[in-house]
Amino acid sequence: MIRIRRSTPADGARAVEIWRDAVDATHDFLTAEDRAAIEAEVQSFLPAAPLSLAVDAYDRPVGFMLLDGSSMEALFIDPAYRGTGVGRALVAHALEQHPTLTTEVNEQNGQAVGFYERLGFVPTGRSERDGQGRAYPLIHLRFAPRS
Repeated sequence: MIRIRRSTPADGARAVEIWRDAVDATHDFLTAEDRAAIEAEVQSFLPAAPLSLAVDAYDRPVGFMLLDGSSMEALFIDPAYRGTGVGRALVAHALEQHPTLTTEVNEQNGQAVGFYERLGFVPTGRSERDGQGRAYPLIHLRFAPRS
């Protein structure tokens, strides 16, 4: 059973490990140089970030989400847990707090785009570059409840 809790400083290394494994499984479009630069940025902020963690029965983190108000800034799932409802549970948790949830996803990450669309997110725009100015287009999404 998956439970969601707030992160603590002790969870920092595991959060970085989840990020690394998830990116390696889904972001094959990154250049090696960009992948290394992004990981350095992630290692500098992620361990101290206020994350919502999905944890297993042993309290081991298997996924995480970072919210900034109603914007989901990050959602990463341990590849061993993909397809098990962890991502869906984290998004549902966010929607309980923020029914007008928005997010961005790399356009080249087709699996993530499909995931968000299946959950009811709709595109609201597109950027040619990511938040750090790299040439990785982003799709801007917002949750649109189905009636």
